[in-house]
Amino acid sequence: MRQILTLLLIAACAQPACANSTFDQIKRDFRPSDTLLLDRDGEIIQRLRSNASVRRGQWVALADISPALRTALVLSEDKRFYEHSGVDWRAVSSAAWGNLWNTRTRGASTLSMQLAGLLDADLRAGARGRSLSQKIGQTVSAQVLEARWRKDQILEAYLNLVPFRGELVGIDALSRTLFGKAAHGLDEREAAVASALVRAPNAKAAQVAQRACGVMKLMRPGVKIDCDGLDLFATGALQRRAFEASEGIAPHLARRLFMRAQPPPPNPNPNKQTIHSTLRAPLQRFAVQTLQQQLRELRGRHVEDGAVVVLDNASGEVLAWVGSSGGLSAAAEVDGVLALRQPGSTLKPFLYAQAIAERRITAASLLEDSAAQIQTAGGLYIPQNYDRRFKGLVSSRTALGASLNVPAVRTLVMVSPDAFHRQLRAVGLPLKESGDYYGYSLALGSAEVSLLSLANAYRTLANGGRFSEVQFGVGAAVRPLPALDPRAAFITADILADPLARARTFGTDSILATRFWTAVKTGTSKDMRDNWALGFSQRYTVGVWVGNASGAPMWDVSGTSGAAPVWAALMKQLHQTEPSRAPLPPPGVVQSRVEFGNQLEAARSEWFIRGTEQPVFAMDSGAVNTRPASAKGLKSIKNTALQTAAPPRITAPASGTIIALDPDIPPAHQRLAFSAEGQSLRWRMDGREFGRGSTVQWLPWPGRHAVQLLDASGKVADEIRLEVRGAGVRQMQKTSGAALPDAQDALLSSSGRTSVQSQKSQR
Repeated sequence: MRQILTLLLIAACAQPACANSTFDQIKRDFRPSDTLLLDRDGEIIQRLRSNASVRRGQWVALADISPALRTALVLSEDKRFYEHSGVDWRAVSSAAWGNLWNTRTRGASTLSMQLAGLLDADLRAGARGRSLSQKIGQTVSAQVLEARWRKDQILEAYLNLVPFRGELVGIDALSRTLFGKAAHGLDEREAAVASALVRAPNAKAAQVAQRACGVMKLMRPGVKIDCDGLDLFATGALQRRAFEASEGIAPHLARRLFMRAQPPPPNPNPNKQTIHSTLRAPLQRFAVQTLQQQLRELRGRHVEDGAVVVLDNASGEVLAWVGSSGGLSAAAEVDGVLALRQPGSTLKPFLYAQAIAERRITAASLLEDSAAQIQTAGGLYIPQNYDRRFKGLVSSRTALGASLNVPAVRTLVMVSPDAFHRQLRAVGLPLKESGDYYGYSLALGSAEVSLLSLANAYRTLANGGRFSEVQFGVGAAVRPLPALDPRAAFITADILADPLARARTFGTDSILATRFWTAVKTGTSKDMRDNWALGFSQRYTVGVWVGNASGAPMWDVSGTSGAAPVWAALMKQLHQTEPSRAPLPPPGVVQSRVEFGNQLEAARSEWFIRGTEQPVFAMDSGAVNTRPASAKGLKSIKNTALQTAAPPRITAPASGTIIALDPDIPPAHQRLAFSAEGQSLRWRMDGREFGRGSTVQWLPWPGRHAVQLLDASGKVADEIRLEVRGAGVRQMQKTSGAALPDAQDALLSSSGRTSVQSQKSQR
């Protein structure tokens, strides 16, 4: 008896740990196990698991908890909750009497006493229950809580802190996991099951159902309860795991922002772990749905992955970020917005813009689209077009709009790979290697970039050459820096917006054509592994990538059938009610009417940097070499009269060339181009004629070959010898029809071997 009195005196004098905590402090210190990503308007778009040891939802106010649950909990755990002051002495005496006569009773622990045990670690029950001193301390703490807290605060805190089942703590986690709904929507059956779990969190389903049936009888006295049906319902509910570790529509951005926010900044709403983003929830949902729909249509072409990013041109804010196709992908965790991939022809606009800014070309300058062999340190570089056809002389506008490869490589020869490399870095493309490493293949996208950095580079074009970093979340905007001549950026954007400029490749009514002003470029990388569509309107920049995260090639996917439909759908969605107008020309840009000699192209009005305009663009008949002096290795455009007088000769390839067939390309799609000077020419391979004219193409075949050039009289005017290696050529897998050709550059090795590959990256 003396020990009991001593314990009571100590407990009365001691200050319980929870006595120093107010309701507001407990609520403020509550930490959910999930971090919520919010869109710009505060809508939840992603839930990310940030605490693996426990599952807690958000703190739920008592007014937002189902009245049925509040009633069920009080009836089952503490019938006189609103009457006592922390300790139900009637229940205590009843429990004591039951213990004396060895009969079962409900127990004397009130909700206030249970909450005290949840708040104070020293009062929590051990494996053998609570000790006598813990029970006394719990009693004192409950009375202190009742003196300082309101009843509604005690009930609210209890429902948010009580463990229910397994890792589930708090009513939000329980209701969303077992019942798939918010706490305010729980009905009587669900409330009865939840209350039953308070008493026996880890009991078997049959025991939980039996307990829930008893709670239902307390809630509805005199009404017959279908306990068998409740048993089935409880069994099904306890098997659900609807509260996924990460659910929503922006998992990749949520993870990125969560890592950037460690440690998290002070939160104005202490009940929630939230990260605010610049995303637009409706646009994010539309982007996810559109990408998945397009990839379902491409499933038969071996495509399962994709990514989308939408940027606000003025602020750089990310409005949509779709890192993968979700359930359609075998690598859904890979963020396609940040993954490094070959961009194909999407780098060409920056090359032409640089050449225009340096006044090496204008939008009307004539470039030669013909067979070219460029001397490099490693040998010959032989670019090819997508369709393996050459268009002859074309303007720069047509070369970029139609995405012709050979003119782009010729332009890079003028600019130089190293200078172009510096320009790409200036617009935010952090290439890993130097310009010399990539060589002339850099014009066709042989480097690796991310969709995010590429889209931001196009945003730089949209902003007149001014570069700034993108904004992932709420924060101060970065001051833009000049990265590209604004006059060249304007002219390049005008070309990308011109449907007639891309008509030779895409037609006049392709998916790229919009009813409002947009500028767009597509690209496809080596072996159909990556397909891109990048473009911008007056206000937005949209970037889309489709392919396979594994790097596996797609089958028969072109620039307009892969990423472009997603890009077009997003642009249409963005401009349903918002117009998009062409940008105003910056100072120093003039528009002038131009004509082309030999009617190479129709006369038109063209934009120029002031001082570079001229009325007529034609090849001077007296010019022996119209190419720039820096374009070494490119075959020149010769005067027709001089060609007639000079003896016929083979200009390419050089005698002794060794050709290496690419095993990744079907043999039927590999061609070697021969060119010569002279008229009425015929070509003979190993004694058999195989072509006529100044340029011919030949399907390479393994072995050593003698190539002869015959003049108009049939005499041998020139002869070369070459060797083709690669007998073990394998067929590329395909669904139907001929497989599309490779897009990687063709380079001679140091030993003088030539890899014959087709450069189809422009689409």
